Amino acid sequence: MIEAERLTRSFGDLVAVDGVSFSVGEGEIVGMLGPNGAGKTTTIRMVTGFLPPSGGRVRIGGSDLFSDPVKVRRHVGYLPENVALYPEMRVSEYLAYRARLEGIPSGDAKRRIGRAVERCLLTEVATQIIGTLSKGYRQRVGLAAAILHRPKALVLDEPTVGLDPAQIIKIRELIRELSSESTLLLSTHILPEVELLCGRVMIIDRGRIVAEGTPESLREGWLGSAGIELVVKDAPEEAAPLLSSVPGVAAVRPDSVEAGRYHVEAAPGADPREEIFLAVRDRGWVLLEMVQARASLEDVFVRLTTREPGAPPEAAPREEVAS
Repeated sequence: MIEAERLTRSFGDLVAVDGVSFSVGEGEIVGMLGPNGAGKTTTIRMVTGFLPPSGGRVRIGGSDLFSDPVKVRRHVGYLPENVALYPEMRVSEYLAYRARLEGIPSGDAKRRIGRAVERCLLTEVATQIIGTLSKGYRQRVGLAAAILHRPKALVLDEPTVGLDPAQIIKIRELIRELSSESTLLLSTHILPEVELLCGRVMIIDRGRIVAEGTPESLREGWLGSAGIELVVKDAPEEAAPLLSSVPGVAAVRPDSVEAGRYHVEAAPGADPREEIFLAVRDRGWVLLEMVQARASLEDVFVRLTTREPGAPPEAAPREEVAS
């Protein structure tokens, strides 16, 4: 549905986006992550036609964005991080204005506006002047405007910024619901949000995609198998050598603070928890705790985007995904 091919954007001598290529299939929710200044927003602005690229091309629904922009933009909904609204308008007036701009027939506009107001949790402020709204409410007005024309592709830049926890949950539910109607490209700084919503993730750093795949494949590809934390009561000195000899255990590291606690690294593809339990039990020791430590997407993000100044981006595997 969304195809970007070698997108590049320069501002003078600064290359903000450097040959970025990706695709988002129909019905997918794909997350875009990156530190500040990585090129996420510039990429999104090029994909939505708000910023011309220095090079490359974008296709949405098979049509070229730059050779047929009017046709393509009819099928795109865009929520920027900083929503540009008319502060003197009431919410309902603004949405009616946007409906006219989108060419929605007047007979259908009222129903669509009512539905968007309900879905974006705006019912209680529908008649309020936009300039009096909080940032969170203004963000939801922008989202309502972005979905009025039922776009085939929906691009959201920080959709939950400024929302309280209850509102964030509701908007996440809405985003999942919208994936049955639209292809979604989502940019956010909230890493748990990406894991909850996105089937696939792209990590951008210094204008390039440095990793791409499902959250699970990124964790496994960059951090290896999950570790195991365990605590043995009154652990004898031979506990560490014993644990190291268990099949499926690659390494054992005693905790430097808590006696009897061990950090166990599993061999690739192995899950030695049962063997560890049996080995400890057979020696009459008491196993107080055993937890599989699951690596987070944040761990992957930090590893890929944190390095010495001037160092090149770390090469990363990318999954092939059909568009």
